[in-house]
Amino acid sequence: MPQPQPALLAHEIVRNFGGRRVLDGVSLTASPGHRIGLIGENGVGKSTLLRVLAGVDAPDTGSVVRPADLGFLHQEMPYDSGSTITAVLDDALREAREDLAELGRLSAEIARVPEDTPAHRELLDIYGRRLEQAQDRESWDADRRAALVLDGLGLGSLAHDRTLGSLSGGQRGRLALAALLVRRPTALLLDEPTNHLDDGAAAFLEEQLRGLPGTVVAASHDRAFLDAVCTDLIDLDPAVEGPVRYGGTYSAYVSAKRAERERWQQRYAEEQEELRALRHAVGVTARRVAPDRGPRDNEKMGYGHRAGRVQSQISRRVRNATRRLEELERDQVAAPPRPLRFTGGVLTARTEDDPRPLVSLRDVRVPGRLALDGLDVAAGERLLVTGANGAGKSTLLAVLAGHLAAEGEVRRRERLTVGVLAQDTVFERSDRTAQDTYVLALGPERADAVPLSSLGLVHAADLDKPVGALSVGQRRRLALALLVARPPQLLLLDEPTNHLSPRLCDELEEAMGPGQGSSAFDSGSDCAPGPCPGVGAIVVASHDRWLRRRWEGRTLRLTV
Repeated sequence: MPQPQPALLAHEIVRNFGGRRVLDGVSLTASPGHRIGLIGENGVGKSTLLRVLAGVDAPDTGSVVRPADLGFLHQEMPYDSGSTITAVLDDALREAREDLAELGRLSAEIARVPEDTPAHRELLDIYGRRLEQAQDRESWDADRRAALVLDGLGLGSLAHDRTLGSLSGGQRGRLALAALLVRRPTALLLDEPTNHLDDGAAAFLEEQLRGLPGTVVAASHDRAFLDAVCTDLIDLDPAVEGPVRYGGTYSAYVSAKRAERERWQQRYAEEQEELRALRHAVGVTARRVAPDRGPRDNEKMGYGHRAGRVQSQISRRVRNATRRLEELERDQVAAPPRPLRFTGGVLTARTEDDPRPLVSLRDVRVPGRLALDGLDVAAGERLLVTGANGAGKSTLLAVLAGHLAAEGEVRRRERLTVGVLAQDTVFERSDRTAQDTYVLALGPERADAVPLSSLGLVHAADLDKPVGALSVGQRRRLALALLVARPPQLLLLDEPTNHLSPRLCDELEEAMGPGQGSSAFDSGSDCAPGPCPGVGAIVVASHDRWLRRRWEGRTLRLTV
């Protein structure tokens, strides 16, 4: 009878870093067959939780029970640069090959031992357990599976004598993922597993993970991956009762999260209203019938009796109100944290009388990087640029921005303002705080008119941090804030959903809108503080499958 596979259990995990509590009492049960996605803003502890679950880091308090056969996708492979692909595969196949070798040895031993002896029965028990393990690992199919996995992750054409040092960072990451899929451990922990994967490789990974019998826990910003793979999601963002587990896909989570926040907001509003009423009752109502108020003329006959009774009733109500007020002030629900969002509407464009394109390209060539016969970007345009890695998406944005010279004809409108959100966000002075960087980039007048704290893109706790101390995602949100505060006529976004939380990605897509209308990017060329014309056009280069499936504008696909 097959033995049930062990679950991965975490109880009340607390982890502190640099005086900050990253994980505060997180508990998790990951049973075989469940594929759990960890989501939330950068810095809420997704990677930290994975490292604690894997045993790489120890919790400050709390406990973890993990299967002995656990695989963890590290950011860096545990091999030196001189190791070959063959060595990595041999290590991944080692357990399966040991299973087959041991089954062969046990078969020979069983044949030599008389059937009617205790030793024979003991050997059969050992053989049965090893056979079950080999079946769980699909050990007989391991070599074929290795070839299939390498091909599915885009590594099939690489010579196996290639060293890791000769591979790109993306290739090394895919090889590390391939080694885990070949191993098929009982529990699999993955940190951003779809990084460096194209559409085909991501779809292959999703299929492989859905077929695993064990446990999968993955931290990911990839909404399409979360929707395709996960049976459960754990949101580590702040909530009334702490981290919340949702059953179902990412689509189900979005609906549940929206309803939950509405309930939280309603509960908070109702409690605040009750607090105001109680404070009024305690502070005002008791004074309306003062102990020394004299009787009115029509009250003189029964004044003493009624006054005593009224005072008793008032006193009792005040005591009850005071008691309830103390309880509610002690136990009241916290205000929902303000979500990171774009304030002021959607990023749509104004209608212009000028029919000319903002930018027009004809027979544009950047040798070895881009070849494009023609492209017009109109005011109000929503253009999505897609294509495989190396097809020239970032190069096209650089040409449109005027940052890269190209052969051919490039025409731009006079005084066209262009803003770019690059993949790699770099600020000139890493020692300046986020707030100072914002003010210096916009100027004091504009920064006062559109305060950084009002945009909901940078948390209050991060405003006074040096930009060099911010995470990649935090720096990208700061760069996005600069574009929100003074948007251009042409906005170019290069992989805008990279390093952003799934929820912020949803908000960004909603903010971009389908084009033509009012704008949250509420300014324009040479714009003074206050209301200004909206953004003229948005061009997005993205490999994000979720974004592309929901794109409502025009699409340009580049080929290598």
